Amino acid sequence: MPRRIKTGPLDEVFAALANPTRRDILDALLGGEHTAGEIAEKFDMARPSVSEHLRALRESDLVEERQEGRHRYYRVTGEPMAELIDWLNPYERFWRGRLTALGGVLDTMDDQPERDDDE
Repeated sequence: MPRRIKTGPLDEVFAALANPTRRDILDALLGGEHTAGEIAEKFDMARPSVSEHLRALRESDLVEERQEGRHRYYRVTGEPMAELIDWLNPYERFWRGRLTALGGVLDTMDDQPERDDDE
């Protein structure tokens, strides 16, 4: 299989989500907007570290930034997640079909009479 060059927007989303701290930051932002300082306090991290993670999330369009006075507020955006769901959808259908088939096999096994091992 040829090696794929990872330059698309979805590749950036996967790269950003690969980091567990960034996923935690996204979870924290689901509750509403926060400044980098507020996020840093929640995670007991230095503000420059949080800013670096927020930059990666912004570059992948998972987070938007809004400036109000001296403060910058960050919030989750939905578009990249919708693209991710669209990409994952065929895999979900594949596994749902496989699990349905497995359920059918298990149902037929339940319908068979039990064997007595002494026979």
